Amino acid sequence: MINREIRLATQVVGAPTPDNFTVATTEVDGEVLVRTDQIGLAATYLELMRADCTIPVPAWQPGQRVGVAAIGTVVRSDSPELAVGDLVQSMTGWSEYSAGPAAQYTRLDPVADPSYYLGQGPTAYYGMADVAGVGEGDVVFVSGAAGGVGSLAGQIARCLGAARVIGSAGSPAKVDYLVNELGFDAAFDYHDGSFDRLRELAPDGISVFFDVVGGEQYQTALQAARPGARFALCGSLSSQLGDAAERFPVPDHAAARARGVELLPFSCHHTPDQVAAWREHFTTWLSEGRFVYPQTVVKGGVEDVPAAFLSLLQGSYRGNVSVRLS
Repeated sequence: MINREIRLATQVVGAPTPDNFTVATTEVDGEVLVRTDQIGLAATYLELMRADCTIPVPAWQPGQRVGVAAIGTVVRSDSPELAVGDLVQSMTGWSEYSAGPAAQYTRLDPVADPSYYLGQGPTAYYGMADVAGVGEGDVVFVSGAAGGVGSLAGQIARCLGAARVIGSAGSPAKVDYLVNELGFDAAFDYHDGSFDRLRELAPDGISVFFDVVGGEQYQTALQAARPGARFALCGSLSSQLGDAAERFPVPDHAAARARGVELLPFSCHHTPDQVAAWREHFTTWLSEGRFVYPQTVVKGGVEDVPAAFLSLLQGSYRGNVSVRLS
């Protein structure tokens, strides 16, 4: 089968551009052939495109297909494990087709919207439920709350019994979205003075901070933290550029200790048990009407995936982002 895929043309230095990507034509063949229907995007992919990648997995190299999660349909199978027409998930990345042994594909239950399988729920659930241990009475602050992870993390905190959930976002429209559509108790535009706004919305302080931004918002949360607060540190999107030390600055451990704050950095790579825990809770909460799946689906060809990815990094979308291939 003739296939088109997106490869890394050059590793990213500074800000990514379209020139970092190229479209390649290949031929794919294997025990199972899958047509890609939808491709998941995440800001963490940018780190894998850098030569000084800080994530503890191999960085993508020039000439290598990029991307991770994809949903597709089996179009040919020589395996008794998968039949033509099965909906499957794989880690085959940005390509029109993929092929390989049946073991590299996970058969999925057909659902009304397969986008559910491409979200960043495992990261949000693991960080909020297991790392931060959110429960009854917690006052939770989520930075970058309109993004793929944050928009889920805030809802998870509410479902786990948090007394108050506050989010930050980058525009008034996103603030309205958090409160009126996703059910956050309050939200603010971080451009308006983060500390004053957080102090106003959480006058007694916060007990949990779920951070995907870092930088000024981390400092804001630290000033608003109660003694014994737990900080689940997921990322540092505020510092995408520069070298590794600038992109992922070391948290101020001394200031955190002085305030009795527990810093809890965690990985975004998950075990099957963590993925299963998310899906079990997500499907229950969704069926009970307690949860909204926030997403943006971009339609286009595989050649349009890099542009969608760059738009995601620029904050153009809400929630979890995927590209549905036409």
